[in-house]
Amino acid sequence: MTRRRILVVNPNSSASVTAAIDEAVAPLRIAGGPDIEVVGLAEGPPGISSQRDADSVVMPLVNRVTRDDADAFVLACFSDPGLHAVREAAGGRPVLGIAECGIFRALMLGERFGVIALSPSSIRRQQRMARVMGVDSRYAGSWSVGASAAETAGADIRGRLVDAGRALVTQCRADVVVMGCAGMASHRAAIAEAIGVPVIEPAQQAVAAAIGAVLLNT
Repeated sequence: MTRRRILVVNPNSSASVTAAIDEAVAPLRIAGGPDIEVVGLAEGPPGISSQRDADSVVMPLVNRVTRDDADAFVLACFSDPGLHAVREAAGGRPVLGIAECGIFRALMLGERFGVIALSPSSIRRQQRMARVMGVDSRYAGSWSVGASAAETAGADIRGRLVDAGRALVTQCRADVVVMGCAGMASHRAAIAEAIGVPVIEPAQQAVAAAIGAVLLNT
């Protein structure tokens, strides 16, 4: 029997972000579970910092999924770029977006969620996403750290991430915080300890959902 496989695609070309995602999902590589492969997108920009960046990777993602025989796919960017187009291309195989999965998990843990955002342009996309998903009444807001995706994978930014999480709790009244970039993954535990509310790492949530979909054939 061929071993089942989940392909996690970082839609940008940052090797440090891809490595951070791979480290974040490592605990989900369980005995008897599907293989989890994490790859970057060579055609992608260094980071998804604008709507134009998000739109630019839609067809490369479609092409990547079309030629791959994985059992499920995870789009590891908080903009969920090309999610619906990739689902069409996947021919019925599960395709999970980390923003959708991270937000849905946050709704299970509290009344109001906030998002640590990369930049002001990221906030605008997150506002639209909350509205389109129909969860804007429980969206406390987003708080920018003014960084690139690659910068979030480094140790120097942790203080800014903690400050943003604390501002979401104290000023926006969020009781759950979602990390708004896959590159932030290694900071989750430290942020949660510092701010005292649950912190969601969305790539982990999407991969966990993909494992369930593969094992249950749903």
